[in-house]
Amino acid sequence: MTFSLDRSIELLERTPNVFKIMLLGLSADWTATNEGGDTWSPYDVLGHLIHGERTDWIPRAEVILAENADKTFTPFDRFAQFEESMGKSLAQLLDEFAAVRSQNLDRLRAFNLTDQDLDKKGVHPALGEVTLSQLLATWVVHDLNHIAQISRVMAYQYKNEVGPWIEYLRILNS
Repeated sequence: MTFSLDRSIELLERTPNVFKIMLLGLSADWTATNEGGDTWSPYDVLGHLIHGERTDWIPRAEVILAENADKTFTPFDRFAQFEESMGKSLAQLLDEFAAVRSQNLDRLRAFNLTDQDLDKKGVHPALGEVTLSQLLATWVVHDLNHIAQISRVMAYQYKNEVGPWIEYLRILNS
């Protein structure tokens, strides 16, 4: 399957509702627990997604589309959510994510991107040259990655309770 902006937007506009349905109203036992060590809880993932909405996807698309000669992206702080989310409830994060995602999709649509635009390039600080279509495809897969991550983190809460069925539950054996 080749990149499609319309198919990408289909998924990107649904992600906030996926998280809202999945997490709203659950106890902190489900939403604040991680897999141990430096892993992230569902709460942490939401904060990370919000930070990405503000500093990653659309700002980097704007760098690519700008007429400036310097196409280098600002480095992304993958851990900024720990400071930015402090003191906020999960419900606040869910609402905030929905609002910033909606604004970003409006901005994306307003670009009126052409095939030539999707081939334009920027420079990622670690990966080097990337196209706009690669950036946008990564935004989609990033959402799916974090949906899978939250599912896995929540499933791990019952890892020891499923007994012998564990051999059939790939999510617990990854």
